[in-house]
Amino acid sequence: MRLNCDIGESFGAWTMGLDEQVMPYIDQANIACGFHAGDPSVMTRTVRLALTHGVTLGAHPAYPDLQGFGRRAMACKPEEITAMVLYQVGALTQIAASEGGHLAYVKPHGALYNSMMRDDAILHAVLTALRKSPQPLALMAMATADNAPLKRSCAEQGVELMLEAFADRAYDSAGYIVSRSQPGAVHHDPDVIVQQAIALARHEPIQTIDGQSLTLEADTLCVHGDNPESIAAVRAIRDALPESA
Repeated sequence: MRLNCDIGESFGAWTMGLDEQVMPYIDQANIACGFHAGDPSVMTRTVRLALTHGVTLGAHPAYPDLQGFGRRAMACKPEEITAMVLYQVGALTQIAASEGGHLAYVKPHGALYNSMMRDDAILHAVLTALRKSPQPLALMAMATADNAPLKRSCAEQGVELMLEAFADRAYDSAGYIVSRSQPGAVHHDPDVIVQQAIALARHEPIQTIDGQSLTLEADTLCVHGDNPESIAAVRAIRDALPESA
């Protein structure tokens, strides 16, 4: 089970995340591309940091929503979504190339990620961007209780799929992460986060927010490095995974 992290989300004089501390423990870096967070200098520093630690580079495009951190849905046409994904991926591709690296995948951020999982038109728009990209790019998307429709859509577009699970988020019975607006949507207890991560890595059932049992098929596990407690949890997950995978 690989570990991925949303990273490079500082902007200008504003700092978010403990990127330098979490990078040594992850396998995949989902780098913000400027629309919800990040800027050219932050993107460059993050790429350099990831390459120093041998971490795979991924683009983390979003709706153009700096004030809302990309967590607010926007009424964009499919062709607009395709264009904005290509725009952001293109910027990070050039920065990565200038540092001797290359992008391997795309993981949409926030509202775009969640909307893509529930709206076929938005998913198709994102996949169209990946299909049109000059370089092969996989899609990182949410593992749910039924991955068949998502797998079918990716296969039709010729896009590789990586299924993602979350160590620190609560799930509903359909296998979707619970909205942050709901109580209990985010786990804060490091022990709970580590236990969920180990269960997901072993493909064992976890408990949903309403007390049901859920088993997810996942290739990669999303972790966060926002504070010292989350860094400690990531370290514990990294130490536990070789025994649980």
